[in-house]
Amino acid sequence: MNNRWKPSVTVAAVIEKIIDGVPKFLLVEEQTRDGLKLNNPAGHLDPGESPIEACARETLEETAWHFKPTAIVGVYLSRFERAVPGQDEPLDITYLRFAFCGELGEHVAGQALDEGIVRTVWLTADEIRASVPMHRSPLLLTCMEDYLAGKRYPVELVTTDASVHAPLSQR
Repeated sequence: MNNRWKPSVTVAAVIEKIIDGVPKFLLVEEQTRDGLKLNNPAGHLDPGESPIEACARETLEETAWHFKPTAIVGVYLSRFERAVPGQDEPLDITYLRFAFCGELGEHVAGQALDEGIVRTVWLTADEIRASVPMHRSPLLLTCMEDYLAGKRYPVELVTTDASVHAPLSQR
């Protein structure tokens, strides 16, 4: 039996834009097993991609906006339990999240959003703070507050070895 602990690696984009003179953040409203929730554009790291590539991909898939990560806001570890129907023990899940900020690119009008994404929304920091019960993860607020506090680290902090992009036969 393999008891090796394997946290799920995720990425998230913290995207701020001035709209009508007011700073707002791009979030997604998504359908989850816990109902409708708000989150950063975020998702799992896929095989064969770097965290930077994953963040750009997930942002495009979930929001139809191109995004270029230019700085790391932070690296976060979170844990929660999820009830599993028919099982006595809940599922123990840990996430390792790489949150990036960067440059918002072009919007792809008419692009379908990822399954489960109902819509994108632009909210002020105060609106995000006031909507905590709607947050999919407490990391939504933590990442935004770290961003507002000016936390920025070079993307070069995360190194992706060439073996990640190489075909399996060459690894």
